[in-house]
Amino acid sequence: MKNLEDIMGRPVHFEIHVDDMERATVFYGEVFGWTFEDWSEYAGMPYFGAVTGDANQPGINGALMQRQSAPSEQNRAIIGYVCTMGVEDYDSAETKILNNGGKVAMPKYALPGMAWQGYYVDTEGNVFGIHQPDENAQ
Repeated sequence: MKNLEDIMGRPVHFEIHVDDMERATVFYGEVFGWTFEDWSEYAGMPYFGAVTGDANQPGINGALMQRQSAPSEQNRAIIGYVCTMGVEDYDSAETKILNNGGKVAMPKYALPGMAWQGYYVDTEGNVFGIHQPDENAQ
């Protein structure tokens, strides 16, 4: 276990607010291969822990939680954080997103010499990004 000083200020958990828990778990499970654990009893509301990958790899786990108010209006500035997921194959990830009910928010673009990046809207109206490292991106 690391000392608390080693993780202060570093993201250690995320929450994605959702309207339909089943729809959201299917979306993130199919698109990114996440698995979920029902933590509703602890949270006192629908709350599913998201295991996003191998604990020995970089990254964090999070949760899907029941949205507690109306969602933000579409096509407005984002208030909050946008999570970006690393992917091995951008085009394949985009196909999975679109085939599972997601929509393009900002199409794929190059971060020259670094990566491919783009943003999408999930089935719950939340914006997220995908990022494929590629030093040849132009």
